[in-house]
Amino acid sequence: MKVTLHTNHGDITMKLFADEAPKTVENFLRYAREGFYDNTLFHRVIKGFMVQGGGFNLEMVQKETHEPIENEADNGLKNKKGTVAMARTQDPHSATSQFFINCADNDFLDFKNKSVGGWGYCVFAEVTEGMTVVNDIEQMRTEGAGWHQDVPVDDVIIERVSIDD
Repeated sequence: MKVTLHTNHGDITMKLFADEAPKTVENFLRYAREGFYDNTLFHRVIKGFMVQGGGFNLEMVQKETHEPIENEADNGLKNKKGTVAMARTQDPHSATSQFFINCADNDFLDFKNKSVGGWGYCVFAEVTEGMTVVNDIEQMRTEGAGWHQDVPVDDVIIERVSIDD
C-alpha cells in the first residue's frame, strides 16, 4: 500500500510496511483517512538528519491526537535514508500522529533493546518517489518559533494525503 503526501513543494510517495509495523501503519492511515494531516506543517527540519511533520496546523498549534500507540521499533526495520518513522517523546510508547523522514542513515535511532533508552523509533514506511522534494525541504532555512527550534522560515505544508490501496 502507498500513500502520497501532497505538499506545497511537491509530492512525496511512501510505501507502507503493514506486515512489519501493522499497528503503526493502521494508526497512520487512521489519521490520513480522517483528514488529520491536511494543512499541517513539516515543522522541524534538520539538515543531514530528518524532516518532521504531522502534528501542527498552519498557526504552529499542536493538534489534538488519539491515544499513543505501542512502539513497534523491534520490527527489524532500520532508520536508513528515505525511511519514515514515528516521532515520540522520551516515553518509548508515546507516538501519536507525528512522523519524520530520515535524510541520512540514522542508525542511532534503531531499536537496540526494550529499555527506555533502547527502544528506538519505529520505521513504518519508505519514500519511493519524491525524495528530491524531501531533499529540497531538508535544505530550507530554519529558525526558532516560540519554544520550537529548526522551524522552516517558509511554510512547508502537507496539503492533503491520498491513499492508494
